[in-house]
Amino acid sequence: MTRHNNYTHISSRCFVNAPWYDLKERYLELFTEHKIQPEIGLEGLCLYEESIDSFREIAHILKENDLSCTLHAPFFDLAPGALDPEILEASRNKLRKAFALIEIFQPKSIVCHMNFEQNKQGYKMEKWAESSLGTWRELTDIASKNNCLLMLENTYETTPDAHERMLSSLDSGSAGFCLDVGHLMSFARSPWQDWLPRLSPWLGQLHLHDNNGDQDQHLAPGLGNFNFAELFHFLNSNGLRPLVTLEPHSEEDLWAAFAYLDKTKLLDQLSG
Repeated sequence: MTRHNNYTHISSRCFVNAPWYDLKERYLELFTEHKIQPEIGLEGLCLYEESIDSFREIAHILKENDLSCTLHAPFFDLAPGALDPEILEASRNKLRKAFALIEIFQPKSIVCHMNFEQNKQGYKMEKWAESSLGTWRELTDIASKNNCLLMLENTYETTPDAHERMLSSLDSGSAGFCLDVGHLMSFARSPWQDWLPRLSPWLGQLHLHDNNGDQDQHLAPGLGNFNFAELFHFLNSNGLRPLVTLEPHSEEDLWAAFAYLDKTKLLDQLSG
């Protein structure tokens, strides 16, 4: 295994995205050796293909190594606010499978996508909101009973309106907002200043990755155009202490992300 600087002072204060099969088959040793806390991605077919014992085995290894985790629920092909009852139930059933793993992994949070797009659901906003609220209310209850936070992440939403409406309606200390800064640049094309402070009361998690504004590149922070210093200054000034997840899509970007956080000391601003 390639040797790297010791970044345990960084890895102990954040999480790193780890798709289930990648973690299980390729990177588990890397995560345990370097004390990297995973955000386990449950996308694809793993919720259907994998046995409960397989999930329990990985959870046990993480616990043995004193590693906390977060979960990332599936979102491809799902419509948690669908108006078609068949599609809605299929979406809810897959999400229920993900939430059933909370008891096994005991994650700090589980990140979800509302999958709201103004040009698709906007013209039936009231019906979409009612359907979506039913989904997230059920899942928030499951998370709450297991001392886990449900985080609604921004993806293709271009304004904070849908998140503000949903989180206000849920009105739960177990439901919060996950700000994905890369998605703001590549999809929303709007600055974080348009999202915070409106969603600050619910801010519970950050997804940190970078891009040049053209596409969702998932570069290490500092390799694109996002101004992380400004964001962290805002967080520190307002006493916000969200969970932090790094979302590199290569091992090279993982180490670059650790090096960037080590150099900039940004995570120090979330201490205390």
